[in-house]
Amino acid sequence: MNFSELITKRQSVRHYADREVELEKIIQCIDAARLAPSASNSQPWTFVVVREEPLRNQVAEACSGPLKTFNRFVNEAPVIVVMVIEKPKAITELGGRIKKKDYPLFDIGIAAEHFCLQAAELGLGTCMLGWFSEKKIQKLLHIPPKKTIGLVITLGHTPPDYPLREKIRKPLEKVLRFERY
Repeated sequence: MNFSELITKRQSVRHYADREVELEKIIQCIDAARLAPSASNSQPWTFVVVREEPLRNQVAEACSGPLKTFNRFVNEAPVIVVMVIEKPKAITELGGRIKKKDYPLFDIGIAAEHFCLQAAELGLGTCMLGWFSEKKIQKLLHIPPKKTIGLVITLGHTPPDYPLREKIRKPLEKVLRFERY
């Protein structure tokens, strides 16, 4: 499929088929993320792939919202990927302080989208999660407490009847400027 089709097809999936994801496909998604650009080529990420139960269910539980009102679908995902932010190169860290930018956050966002686009090309669904109990997941996965979890991504086979939703976005003229704001 071409890139325009791919970005139209990629969506946040919140229901997964009861089916394992092939290891080769998981590795392909991680490799796509690994190849993402990063500030000063710091590559400030580690990907922790969680597939085995009961650990996967415990991580899913750590992603549920207050009173378990949202992210309830996470326990359906056969794969959960936890993106750990690693220390960037010294030059990136210095530049970030000077410019007041957290470059590793940008970097993991790019890597996460590479992961999700690769998954979509492979016919898999994903959902990036920003809501999770960092402390619980750190403990469950033995992530050092000084590390930061940037994102959690669910991965699985999308059920055949899962609808491709229309992308509702602001019109181009609302977000595009030439030469001046």
